[in-house]
Amino acid sequence: MARAVSPFGRVLLVTGPEALLAERAVDKQVALAAKERPDADRHDIEALHLDAARLGELAGASLFASSSIAVVRDVGSLPAELIDHLVALAADPPEDVALVLVHAGGQKGRGLLDKLKKTKPEIIDNPLPKPKDLLRFVHDEAKAARVRIPEDAAQFLIDAVGHDLRALAAAVSQLAADRMGDEEVSIELVRRYFGGRAEVSSFAVTDEILAGRTVRALEQLRWALDTGTAPVLVTSALAAGLRGLGKLQANRSGMGDNDLARDIGVPPWKIRSMRVQLRGWDARGLAAAIQHVAQADADVKGAADDADYALERCLLAVVGCRRA
Repeated sequence: MARAVSPFGRVLLVTGPEALLAERAVDKQVALAAKERPDADRHDIEALHLDAARLGELAGASLFASSSIAVVRDVGSLPAELIDHLVALAADPPEDVALVLVHAGGQKGRGLLDKLKKTKPEIIDNPLPKPKDLLRFVHDEAKAARVRIPEDAAQFLIDAVGHDLRALAAAVSQLAADRMGDEEVSIELVRRYFGGRAEVSSFAVTDEILAGRTVRALEQLRWALDTGTAPVLVTSALAAGLRGLGKLQANRSGMGDNDLARDIGVPPWKIRSMRVQLRGWDARGLAAAIQHVAQADADVKGAADDADYALERCLLAVVGCRRA
């Protein structure tokens, strides 16, 4: 069996907007390096906070360790005066440094990203998943959790929870932990946990708030939280709903409902209700609402003390972005 290549003296470039997969790629590389050299110094820093001295520190051994594991996140925000230094480091990494660079995709820092790719690093790209990829993701998550999930149960879970990989992974983990004995994760078990969500939980909250029905949305939110819906599932549903409206608004090709639904990633029947919702929104309002949801997502993941209050505040802010 071939021996694993050492992460030291090498560069891993993690790209793409799918945050969960990017985090996993970074964690795997860091764990591999730490296993090889447990005493290595560890650094994890946002590129925006780097200066020449700090970058030099990342690339060199300290007085207390002969090796270094360095993760530089959001390299698109690297100060311009450090671009050549980072590219030079990536082109010729020291033998005692395991370097991981993270770029979330998009145009920000595109020039630097192109230069880094020319240094021939190992690249792991993490694009947003297409609807057809979600079944495989759910099956892979179930396999990692050592459970089986048939296709009908996996599809039901996707329909109920949505397309956010972090939410799907959390749902599979919950199902795997709570199943009885060695039984597979059946559609009955999925329905027991998530069966109401497509109608009366995170998706219902989203539908009500996008339609401007504030009181009803707050009622649905309280019901969802009281019945165990994770706050992150609510923000995921809100983000997916707003992104879907944005794609629908941007469609100028005359695409049919089936093709349009496939492009947006929703069932065809959903397009009709989305058109009704879109009457209350313009591009500026959608953009502002997405920013509020992004803040709420950070809040429910630990940035705020009270996740429930953060969600209520988010709903009020989102509905305030609708056209009068």
